[in-house]
Amino acid sequence: MTRGRLWKRSLVVALLSLLPVIASGCAVIGGSPQSVNRPAGDSMRKIWDLFVPIFWLSVLVFVLVTAILLFALWRFRRRPGEDRRPEQLHGNTRLEIAWTMVPAIILAIIAVPTLSLMFELDRDPGPDALTVRVIGHQWWWEFQYPEYNVVTANELHVVVDRPVRLEMDSEDVIHSFWIPRLAGKRDVIPGWNNVLSFTPEEVGTFPGQCAEFCGIQHANMKFQVIVQTQEEFDAWIRQQQQPAAEVPADPLAARGRELFLTPANACIGCHAVAGTDAKGQVGPNLTHVGSRGIIAGGVLENTPENLAQWLRNPQAVKPGNKMVLPRQLTDEEIEALVAYLMSLQ
Repeated sequence: MTRGRLWKRSLVVALLSLLPVIASGCAVIGGSPQSVNRPAGDSMRKIWDLFVPIFWLSVLVFVLVTAILLFALWRFRRRPGEDRRPEQLHGNTRLEIAWTMVPAIILAIIAVPTLSLMFELDRDPGPDALTVRVIGHQWWWEFQYPEYNVVTANELHVVVDRPVRLEMDSEDVIHSFWIPRLAGKRDVIPGWNNVLSFTPEEVGTFPGQCAEFCGIQHANMKFQVIVQTQEEFDAWIRQQQQPAAEVPADPLAARGRELFLTPANACIGCHAVAGTDAKGQVGPNLTHVGSRGIIAGGVLENTPENLAQWLRNPQAVKPGNKMVLPRQLTDEEIEALVAYLMSLQ
């Protein structure tokens, strides 16, 4: 193989090897649910504003270093019939100082604003912040509002332009709490209370994700952050503070309530429903599950059809989850349970 053909083949291989790296960045800036280039919170906006100049500085350094390297390979290549030894630069003080100081200066340019931002993001948001306790489970998220005595799952409701303070812990393994458009990642560690603070700047629904491998359903440990106006949030809080209806008016839902509260069916051993005998703490609190947009840790949209699918065989929907039914439910029982759970608004 000639030297020219070898050079071309090496260039093709190098370009192809870059494709996975380039493609992996599409999720970050391509408008996907995990995109971070459209910040909707002060924390993510500051991170993005720092990332952009550092990224282009890195590109500049990469281009300059690559250009110098390619020039050196071409300019000082060994030519046919040439046996002389190249000039040695060992001990060239000026050159050694230059290639030590230039990287040090570049690292300082990156490190100073990065460390400053890290300290800024860790500051206490103040007494007016909305405090929410976040508990990670395999594989769903629990959100507790101690100020309002409200507990929910997989949906975090916050107020636009009001600081949020999340106090995070885990019931089992290490998780990582990440809302791409609102804030950076923060590890959720058993027995350790980590804190994440941010201020949402846009009303809307923003997807979140566990970003630390935590088991076979790690990819399906999702949640939603619902940013509302103060009036909408207050209305949601009032709704969440109401206990479940004692007996639904719908006969089918009433039958479902009876099935749910029957100890032999094991529902009340894992789940809690305010105003009933269901006091379980293993699974999500279901007091207002009918008003939620997602179920099964974000795997399914909360519709009667999907809820029935989940009750019929939760292991088929999300293998490895802790919801193990003591027996196979009949279609009639599933229909009644769906009617009851969807009535919990």
